[in-house]
Amino acid sequence: MSEQAATPAPTAAARPPAEKAESLLLRHVAAFFEIPLAVVGLAGLVLLVAAALAAPLIAPQDPYDLAQLDIMDGTLPPGAESLAGYTYWLGTDEQGRDMLSAIFYGLRSSLYVGVSATLCALALGALLGVAAGYFGGWFESMVMRIVDLQLSFPAILIALILIAVLGQGVEKVIVALIAVQWAYYARTARSAAVVESRKEYIEAAVCQGVGTARVLMRHLLPNCLPPLVVVATTQIAAAITLEATLSFLGLGLPITEPSLGLLIAKGYNYLLSGHYWISVFPGLALVATIVSINLVADRLRDLLDPRLAR
Repeated sequence: MSEQAATPAPTAAARPPAEKAESLLLRHVAAFFEIPLAVVGLAGLVLLVAAALAAPLIAPQDPYDLAQLDIMDGTLPPGAESLAGYTYWLGTDEQGRDMLSAIFYGLRSSLYVGVSATLCALALGALLGVAAGYFGGWFESMVMRIVDLQLSFPAILIALILIAVLGQGVEKVIVALIAVQWAYYARTARSAAVVESRKEYIEAAVCQGVGTARVLMRHLLPNCLPPLVVVATTQIAAAITLEATLSFLGLGLPITEPSLGLLIAKGYNYLLSGHYWISVFPGLALVATIVSINLVADRLRDLLDPRLAR
């Protein structure tokens, strides 16, 4: 017999957790870029977010600085020049406000409200859902009955009631959106937590005397995140759409912090007079934002949803 011992090849189970996580992430990133529509959606989303963040730097005009507005430039068509020789590439509204600048600032407000509400709702719903799935019993029944009750009503109805009670304002709109959205995350987190809590690594942590809070936050919650990320991505688009609906109805953001929905509402009365650009261009920006987010969300769902795994 040969004295040379064969060295076994390292298996996936023997690889360090950090290396396995990095390998899985790289595979997901590579798989994401295999779909052209997902790449287009991501590119569009990056451009829109960059335009919103850099609005004060790239906008030709501060559309809400009255000193920069000239009423004589009101309702100019796209491509028209002002008396000072400035070109309004997307036209102006009735107050002489540059629509390109207004869209940049409106996109900034819409994304801020949508992302803020989604993150807060995700945190609240994930914690309640994971706790309900782990503890079970009366706590799970109470949380899920509240979730079922809320989801039985249309989201727009709940938002309208809350806005009527709380009043207008950025913070109040965000609170209303959180109250509308948290139930989606709670239901998803509870379903994932029920499955994960039955696995051996949770039993091992409990047997080792790990505290309940650490089991929930360090072990259970991270393994429930993939489906929550998918839901959160789609809910950002839903939050932006709902906020735009509220603003279009005059119940969303104030006139001093307008979103795309409010810009659309302001131009709605001018459609029949032929000044289509005041409402159409903000509408196109809103559609582009929603479509880009949904394209990214669809691809993330294909990659992260275990029910769709092949």
